[in-house]
Amino acid sequence: MNTLAIRNGDILEKNELKCAAKDVLLYLVTYVSEGLKVKGYLVVPKEHVPCPGLVYCRGGIRRVGMVRKRRIISMARRGYVVFAPFYRGNEGGEGHEDFGGDDRYDVCHAIGLVQSLPEVTPGPVPLIGFSRGGLMALLAAKECDQAGPVVVWGGVSDLLETYEERVDLRRMLKRVVGHPRKQAEEYVSRSPVYWAEAIRVPVMIVHGTSDAQVNVRQAHKLAEALEKAGKDYTMELYDRLPHRFPREDDEQALNAVFAWITRKLMETGGTVQEPKTDVP
Repeated sequence: MNTLAIRNGDILEKNELKCAAKDVLLYLVTYVSEGLKVKGYLVVPKEHVPCPGLVYCRGGIRRVGMVRKRRIISMARRGYVVFAPFYRGNEGGEGHEDFGGDDRYDVCHAIGLVQSLPEVTPGPVPLIGFSRGGLMALLAAKECDQAGPVVVWGGVSDLLETYEERVDLRRMLKRVVGHPRKQAEEYVSRSPVYWAEAIRVPVMIVHGTSDAQVNVRQAHKLAEALEKAGKDYTMELYDRLPHRFPREDDEQALNAVFAWITRKLMETGGTVQEPKTDVP
């Protein structure tokens, strides 16, 4: 490839991986984001393509919260091509992730990557953000024209509140983001509750009421901010469920999530099939 012609979102490498699921193809992809080589998983259904694309924004940082293959395969089985970036600096990728700073571009350029795939139908690309991935997805919805509807699942919406409630994360946050008193603007710029008016797409909030890692207060705060800004949103709270839902509950919640995503894409004129709900 001519290095002068390389653009953000271009795929540099695409290697097929072994996958126990026989109805999808799984790839490890290296793509370009702001001049860096960033890696992620791509899952493509073997049938019913072309179909809509989707970006899954993982939570955590570095090895903690890394993308789980089973979960993105389950998403793809519902009739979507799913790309899940690892964010810069992970699994052999270049650069350093910074929790919603410059690594937010890795999500924006993932949208362009998905739109370039021959297996994907044209149109905006929905996003599902889990935990820290919730703010990553909403940053993309704020800054990227081709972002579609966003699902914030167990998501961080106020990083200042996360600093207060998660004492175990304070050292990492001070190192990666800064001190919340000295670099308060860095926390605000990453926190959707402070700029909900800039979110241009529908939002679905999914949260377990017994979430000990991201308190359900953050779901309520995001809903209140979206309500005040007059935005299109819905919220589904799952009684007594933790941060990571048990598998059966997770699959049922995914059914509701993909029914909502499909409905929102159809409202904007997209060509979408009804999502499968009988996923193995």
